[in-house]
Amino acid sequence: MQKERKIPMRMCTGCGEMKPKRELVRIVKSPEGEISVDLVGKKPGRGAYICRSTECLQAARKARRLEKTFSSKIEDEVWAAMEEELSSAE
Repeated sequence: MQKERKIPMRMCTGCGEMKPKRELVRIVKSPEGEISVDLVGKKPGRGAYICRSTECLQAARKARRLEKTFSSKIEDEVWAAMEEELSSAE
């Protein structure tokens, strides 16, 4: 009899739904303070998870959830780059 594997769950910072980790995209703040999208999930630094939709990214931006998570202001150019990466990954 094979034991069932536990599926890691994470909360989307945009919509607040709990989803399997593999369905979400990791946003990471590197030790140098650079914020970027981590599609592989292996970059070092503090991470936050978001759905693979631009709507969730915009909801997180409007509520400033990522800025609160990373304790730093996120510039407009960074938001635009993240939105472009997410739309190309969809």
